[in-house]
Amino acid sequence: MEELKNRIEKIEKRNKIVEKDKAWETSWTRRICIMILTYIVVIIYSYLIKKYNNILLSSLVPVIGFTLSTLSIKVVRKVWERKISGERE
Repeated sequence: MEELKNRIEKIEKRNKIVEKDKAWETSWTRRICIMILTYIVVIIYSYLIKKYNNILLSSLVPVIGFTLSTLSIKVVRKVWERKISGERE
């Protein structure tokens, strides 16, 4: 019986994590941050390559922007999670 109780607790913990991940993935906070950070990267990158008219260099803009924004968004997520956790309690 104790083993069953432990398994249920583990499942409930995992479900909370999955729910939080899903909420983050669909949140407007995440979407807006990705848009803003991508836009900033595009501006900087465009400024740096303005002397070149190369389609291969230009094609890197969305890739670099998205990658950098998703790497730097961890801080925003932690703040968002604290805010969401505070609202649920």
